[in-house]
Amino acid sequence: MSDVRTQVDTRVDSAPLCTEVPGCTAAEEPTRTATAATTPTTTLTTTPAPTPLPELVGTGLPVPLVDGRTVPYANLDLAASAPALRAVADHVAELLPYYSSVHRGAGYASQVCTSVLEGARDTVARFVGARADDVVVFTRNTTDALNLLAGAVPGATLCLDVEHHATLLAWRGTDHRVLRAPDTVGETLDLLRDALTAERTALLAITGASNVTGEILPIDEICAIAHAAGTRVVLDAAQLAPHRRVDIAASGVDYVVLSGHKLYAPYGAGALIGRRDWLDVATPYLAGGGAVRSVGVEDRTAEVSWAPAPHRHEAGTPNVLGAAALAAACRALDPVIDEIAPAHERALLARLVSGLSGIAGVRPLRIWADAPDRVAVASFTVTDVPAGLVAAALSAEHGIGVRDGRFCAHPLLARLAGGADAVRVSLGLNTTEEDVDRLVEAVRTVATAGPQWDYREVDGRWTPTPDPRDLDPLRLGAVAGPGGAACGH
Repeated sequence: MSDVRTQVDTRVDSAPLCTEVPGCTAAEEPTRTATAATTPTTTLTTTPAPTPLPELVGTGLPVPLVDGRTVPYANLDLAASAPALRAVADHVAELLPYYSSVHRGAGYASQVCTSVLEGARDTVARFVGARADDVVVFTRNTTDALNLLAGAVPGATLCLDVEHHATLLAWRGTDHRVLRAPDTVGETLDLLRDALTAERTALLAITGASNVTGEILPIDEICAIAHAAGTRVVLDAAQLAPHRRVDIAASGVDYVVLSGHKLYAPYGAGALIGRRDWLDVATPYLAGGGAVRSVGVEDRTAEVSWAPAPHRHEAGTPNVLGAAALAAACRALDPVIDEIAPAHERALLARLVSGLSGIAGVRPLRIWADAPDRVAVASFTVTDVPAGLVAAALSAEHGIGVRDGRFCAHPLLARLAGGADAVRVSLGLNTTEEDVDRLVEAVRTVATAGPQWDYREVDGRWTPTPDPRDLDPLRLGAVAGPGGAACGH
């Protein structure tokens, strides 16, 4: 509600002079002065309208159900890949007519694209609070960024067993250790402190938010523990950055990796942001054009002069549209990522957790019950109903998209679910209370009465039998089968 205050001021000289008022003419001055002298002044102080959440492409998408009805799609699988922000899609469309080569083109379009690409580095750096001397290397995604960094670490790496496969596998073939995370945050911090003190470690790789449970570790404390032992920290912010502010300088983290496709910018770009020194001397991630200053052919070792980072690790034609999309997402999220988006998602998560807790047979998965914060991700199992069947029924009978499987976190699911698959619900900017309530009631139906359609397993995936839905709405002439990569299970 607006805050309206009335004050009375009878001083003639309280009225502004005409010269102080933009657009005022001298003829208006006597009237303004007389009015000020005889009429009480009413000052209106209005509360600024709250900043709205950014709009997403595809919100309200109509999807078919197996019973012939069509309903708005409830996309509750944003932790896997998030839809594009409208601002992102519009920016890419605006840039497309200018699309051209970068860095070495003299043409106008090339110069525009070069400016967009290099400006995108600055935007991404500001969004994550990078230090003045940090470098932004554009990659394909978080996995790509971690593999790039793995080739630059001058020593051993340590991580916990709760990590995504991108972290668990990036260091394979290098000197690395994986520790089993204890059941509380306090014990986990103690474990890291002891491990880093006992054995010299160059890099600690830690998740910003679990892609299975959404739980967030105290990153500031972890950085302090690591730095006290002479260890750097890389933060996997794939799941954190879409939901919470990541601040490199404030937290002390040394490197941050993230993916555009989880940050509402699904155009094939991610980023590695952090300290330059390791990256400037590391073997180039790819060997090719753009990564060098000069190349000769007389001596295979001495005739190549590599460029410093970031270009050292960005050989080949860069993904200009992807970098531009990532920067556009950062600009759109910046006004809401500190308070507005987290408050929206916390309320929805509380509603989700409360709703699921009232369903018999639903068991939530948690790593640390004492985690200080949690993004809007929740995973669970349903007694006597396979996770894949739950997800298939939610989609085919209710128009709800969730994820089932082991979420590229097999060691963690082995601990939390005995190696079985689970169901994951992940919320975001366009999720509503109605979406959450619809999901809770649909899970209740599946858990208590079972699916209402026939299903069978095909190549490890549950599918409606028959499935009357049109799975080729774009008329491309081919429909993907139900099978998928093993990491998704």
